[in-house]
Amino acid sequence: MKFNSYKRVISSVAVLAIAFTVACGKKETKVSEIGQGEGEVSIVAWPGYIERGETDKGYDWVTEFEKSSGCKVNVKTAATSDEMVALMNEGGFDLVTASGDASLRLVAGGKVQEINTDLIPSWKNVDSRLQNAPWHTVEGKHYGVPYQWGPNVLMYNTKVFKKAPTSWNVVFEEQVLADGKSNKGRVQAFDGPIYIADAALYLKQAKPELGIQDPYELDEKQYNAVIELLKKQRQLVPKYWHDAMVQVDDFKKEGLVASSTWPFQVNLLVGEKQPVASIVPKEGATGWADSTMLHKDSKHVNCAYKWLEHSLSPKVQGDLASWFGSVPSVPSACKGNALLGDTGCAVNGFNNFEKISFWRTPKEDCSGGRKCVPYKKWAEDYISIIGSK
Repeated sequence: MKFNSYKRVISSVAVLAIAFTVACGKKETKVSEIGQGEGEVSIVAWPGYIERGETDKGYDWVTEFEKSSGCKVNVKTAATSDEMVALMNEGGFDLVTASGDASLRLVAGGKVQEINTDLIPSWKNVDSRLQNAPWHTVEGKHYGVPYQWGPNVLMYNTKVFKKAPTSWNVVFEEQVLADGKSNKGRVQAFDGPIYIADAALYLKQAKPELGIQDPYELDEKQYNAVIELLKKQRQLVPKYWHDAMVQVDDFKKEGLVASSTWPFQVNLLVGEKQPVASIVPKEGATGWADSTMLHKDSKHVNCAYKWLEHSLSPKVQGDLASWFGSVPSVPSACKGNALLGDTGCAVNGFNNFEKISFWRTPKEDCSGGRKCVPYKKWAEDYISIIGSK
């Protein structure tokens, strides 16, 4: 999503004025039975989440579904959570693989419907840590089916960093790297307002006097300090990333040496024998726990429910985790998958769940009765920072 296309993103954050409960007191209904498939299903998804073997023939969890269900899968990839919210607001889609910084906005905006988990036999196999997660569960109602989760890691060039960097300071603070050159012009940052939380997580440890406890709950003083850090970082960043495949090309061609990223890009670059590796630095990492959500006006509800069940199969979960570098929402997928291997879940961070600050939408009313800076302000300020150079 280009800078000037943020107009629709700003409009999408307006739903944050709505309370984070089901809006307007509307009486909700949920699907009571699954009927004959409608022939297709349309999904808004993160890049790499819905594969049919076009990139690598070994990774295909769409073709067999289409054959067995009679439902053709149409995919629209989105680069940021804001873009996903905007697309769902526009309508015309059945499902979305929403992260925690988008899911509650979709519930608050009345854009998604409650999921009837009784119609999804594999729901019982979902990781208990995810079944009632607050980013898709509101007032005891489920609005999403857990899909995958994982951290936002620090990717680095192994030729420049003979030893792995230990801190996020390599992308936030100007410094001379091990090759004797400055990091200025050689680092990237994520092109999305939620990245403000990454800077907050860094300052939580770098400047403990700020008293930051939660990177998504920042009072005005804490928030201003984070924004100042991001303004300084702007002088280091030649190009922000939001498209995973473009970032892969940037690391191959643009002389970049460090950036926040998803394990997906790391896997692709390592697969191409590029000199990169990744790490979760000492400050920890933000992360994402994605849920597949059903649009309230879906025209292909039966096919959508068939996909929701398919998405939880151990084969799909394991293959996707192997491809993306993520962690399955179904623990049984961690064993017996030829692509993931029996150690893949551990490598991808299965045991680090408690160490990740999962994406969620910042609200004005935060813990302890404090007043915090809401997401709408995050979006406005981050767009201003990116466009300032």
